[in-house]
Amino acid sequence: MDSVWLIIMALAVFALAYRFYANFLAAKVAMLNDLNLSPAHRLKDGVDYVPTNKWVLFGHHFAAIAGPGPLIGPVLAAQYGYLPGALWIIIGAALAGAVHDFIVLVASVRHDGLSLANLSRTYMGRVAGVATSLATLFIVVTALAGVSIAVVNALSESAWGVFTILFTIPAALLTGLWMYRIRPGKVAEASLLGIAIVLLGVLLGHPFQEGKLGIDPAYLTWSKDTLKVLLPTYAFIASVLPVWVLMCPRDYLSSYMKAGVAIVLGVGVLLAHPPLQMPAVTQFIDGSGPVLPGQPVWPFVCITIMCGAISGFHSLIASGTTPKMIYRESDIKPIAYGAMLLEGFVAVVALIAACALHPDTYFAINAKMPLAQEFAARSPDLVTLTKEVGERTLVGRTGGAVSLAVGMTYIFRLLPSMQTLAAYWYHFAIMFEALFILTLVETGTRVARFIFQENLSPLLRPMLERFFPDNGVRWGLNILASALCCLTWGYLLFTNDISTIWPMFGIANQLLAAIGLAFGTTYLLVHAPKRVYALCTFIPLCWIFVTTMAAGIISIPRFSTGLPSPANFINTTLTACMLVLTAVIVVASVVRWWELITGRSLLRLMAPVTRQ
Repeated sequence: MDSVWLIIMALAVFALAYRFYANFLAAKVAMLNDLNLSPAHRLKDGVDYVPTNKWVLFGHHFAAIAGPGPLIGPVLAAQYGYLPGALWIIIGAALAGAVHDFIVLVASVRHDGLSLANLSRTYMGRVAGVATSLATLFIVVTALAGVSIAVVNALSESAWGVFTILFTIPAALLTGLWMYRIRPGKVAEASLLGIAIVLLGVLLGHPFQEGKLGIDPAYLTWSKDTLKVLLPTYAFIASVLPVWVLMCPRDYLSSYMKAGVAIVLGVGVLLAHPPLQMPAVTQFIDGSGPVLPGQPVWPFVCITIMCGAISGFHSLIASGTTPKMIYRESDIKPIAYGAMLLEGFVAVVALIAACALHPDTYFAINAKMPLAQEFAARSPDLVTLTKEVGERTLVGRTGGAVSLAVGMTYIFRLLPSMQTLAAYWYHFAIMFEALFILTLVETGTRVARFIFQENLSPLLRPMLERFFPDNGVRWGLNILASALCCLTWGYLLFTNDISTIWPMFGIANQLLAAIGLAFGTTYLLVHAPKRVYALCTFIPLCWIFVTTMAAGIISIPRFSTGLPSPANFINTTLTACMLVLTAVIVVASVVRWWELITGRSLLRLMAPVTRQ
């Protein structure tokens, strides 16, 4: 199949969904109204609540939600063929993921930027609120460890990647200062300045790695253990600093590279129109494949491809940083619904990049040794690709990041005069993936800090008030909650690898999506002008809940065997806890729905009848 048709189909569906379904949600279901003053204005504090330009906030939101899921997930799911992944991405993003993000953001904006846990407590009762709070803590810690390990694998021993990533930090600092202090409101000027610095970092990365800048690249050739220390440290700093100083401008600048590369790759597909060499459906849909062993196409295609179709992590951003920066309610549609569709497009492009490779080449890269060597022996172009990208070997480079970079390079090399730049495209793609993921780490840590802070505040505030004035209490809570959060997910980062934490991350992520949709259904039953509009979130909830619970039940035996202790105990316990908590939340939601629809208490009806 010509890959162009897949691009056209995705763009057509997403355009129709944004034009009609998003407008329906905005006008009829949520009834967005710019006369409602957003919490960014009412609670403005210059740290978390900051009125932000729509496109700057779109960049931050997209950069925050677009982690490894839309990149790595579709590449791994290519094991099943291009059709299962493509259908789930296109349908899921338009009808489930974008709706989930939109409703949660609307609810949080209209409740002073409250987190999903507090919103659940308000709308579904104390039991659901406590369960959501606990589930969110489990899930966000797992998610941060999962995305961080992908960064570690992508940047380890790569001076070029680390150099470029470090370059984005001063670029973000200067952009933030320019936009908020030096030339307030001059977004275009700040954007051009920041983008120029980021591009300079990209261009200088290659000569730096070759030692041509007079600096020894060994200084930035960091091991995995070094990165596992530095990542939580950096996330701690980004979480504590005011949002406008580093995180928001850095995410904003990163979004240009993320969206830009996806668009350029999409244009490359349209110009080169490479055939999809992977069949529509492979013989591995039964779970016998070498990339995702023991994971049949259902339910695991929906677990492997997380953020590209629907992601519970988005609800943390939509009820975390973003609602505290919304300038006006009408901005919610492009920021929530639009960003999810853009992420779906990124996922489609990643799927095409993987499926454009010859199947034997794809499996030679993604399978574990020694099976990878068998595929390599049959691959018609692996030797040529290895030489062109400048790597010693591509065989057995599991995890999806390398095969995505090779697939992107394969497409670009089909264009005129591009074959000689294959090595540059490959290393640029590796850096691009790391940057894509790292922005999620810093934003996710800040959101996790909000959650820790909400739960720890009643315990710590009385103690801090004895020693610090009011402003000091706030900063003390920020620092303590950020430190506890980073230590927690940093521990998981040290005790797991990509093969153990990615499936657990996927299950946790989709369970959180089920929680977000359960809350969204409750919220619409209360506030939507017609109760039938609650079906917008209820129908996706049914699919996500059944699918993810099935994946969790199948995966627990695999987590509990074959892993070194204590990793097996921790992974099994976390997964089991998340399954139980999600089930509790859904049951509590059903009880609340009955009360809202019938006006009668379901618990009272279930009470035993006493004879007089």
